[in-house]
Amino acid sequence: MIVVGGEALIDLVPVAQPPGALLPRPGGGPYNTALALGRLGAEVSFCSRVSSDGFGESLLAGLRAAGVDLSLVQRGPEPTTLAVPSLAPDGSASYGFYVGGTADRLFTLPPALPDGVRALALGTCSLVLEPGASAYEALLRRESGRGVLTLLDPNIRPALIADPAAYRIRFLERLLPHTRVLKLSEEDAAWLGGRVEDWLAAGPSAVVLTRGAAGLTAWTREGGQYAAAARAVPVVDTIGAGDTVNAALLHRLALVPGGPVDWPEVLSYAAHAAALTCTRAGAEPPYAAEL
Repeated sequence: MIVVGGEALIDLVPVAQPPGALLPRPGGGPYNTALALGRLGAEVSFCSRVSSDGFGESLLAGLRAAGVDLSLVQRGPEPTTLAVPSLAPDGSASYGFYVGGTADRLFTLPPALPDGVRALALGTCSLVLEPGASAYEALLRRESGRGVLTLLDPNIRPALIADPAAYRIRFLERLLPHTRVLKLSEEDAAWLGGRVEDWLAAGPSAVVLTRGAAGLTAWTREGGQYAAAARAVPVVDTIGAGDTVNAALLHRLALVPGGPVDWPEVLSYAAHAAALTCTRAGAEPPYAAEL
């Protein structure tokens, strides 16, 4: 089983008509990753704290429909986090957030995960918003220590990070030593200000960089460098594309725990899955049959 930990929220996506209207869509980087894994046919469980309000119920319904296990989900009466993406002409998105007193940030460390868990993915707002951020950090440390494959996607949202310097220190000194695979975008890398060599030295065995229309590149601790081209598709928006990459990477890597990785094949699979997500409005990752 693959466990995905982190926030589930509602994206208020702008639509053309009527002018100024916002369409509620399920979202959150970890939520999208879990949804994508379920649609790809992986055995996946979502580990989060979700509101008992109407939005929370709709979020869980979406995961159930994708076959995602919800036994690790905590519930609370606080409201669901809201995100408002702004879309650029190329379909890329920036975000504003409403996170005060919301349910997902009150996540607490769960008991030990089942022995059958092969991989754990964490990322986005859940790495920033306390007190949940410390609980997710503790989960990362604990599961990494017992040999679970860990993937970290910082998915930087600058509007949520009050102290960038402290976040960068936490990322390098407290998160990376317990991370097996670091996946990040070019924008994340520029904000963090580090180098691939520094990140690999801090702990990960592989770093995967998403580069938009330029595709994906992976570097390994052994000195390997691999790349896959992006698929040429008509882009509606890029919401959820990076999360789909997370899911595709985990889906492939969890099949060969500790074994040799065919990085060109893994990256090509991830690029194909992400491209299909970009052809749809909002975070709508593909199903296995579409790949």
